[in-house]
Amino acid sequence: MLNTKTNFTNTDEYIALFPLHIRKILERLREAIRKSAPGAEEVISYKMPGFKLNGMLVWFAVNKEYIGFYPTASPIKAFKKELSSYKTSKGAIRFPIDKPIPLTLVKNIVKFKVRENTKRKN
Repeated sequence: MLNTKTNFTNTDEYIALFPLHIRKILERLREAIRKSAPGAEEVISYKMPGFKLNGMLVWFAVNKEYIGFYPTASPIKAFKKELSSYKTSKGAIRFPIDKPIPLTLVKNIVKFKVRENTKRKN
């Protein structure tokens, strides 16, 4: 879906690359992350939008069939039961593009990462 040769320097530019229905999904995901991590900085890292607060929190990206959400390994272990209906790998969750993203779960994962990063900083 995304031309990897396309250059973007911020999340707004990334989101603007997609059709309207995908942009709406990404904006809802972005807002859920923002609400769960007040003060987090939006960044582009590994050619993906991400959020940083006392270290990286999460990334997200569009794939042909899913929205990839990348919170690293520890939340995937901690939320294993809640994530059982989604494809996951060590540090990634695949949310099917044709189904609503579980925003409450996303918020809980982001809050988990905020706590984890805060502990690591102290």
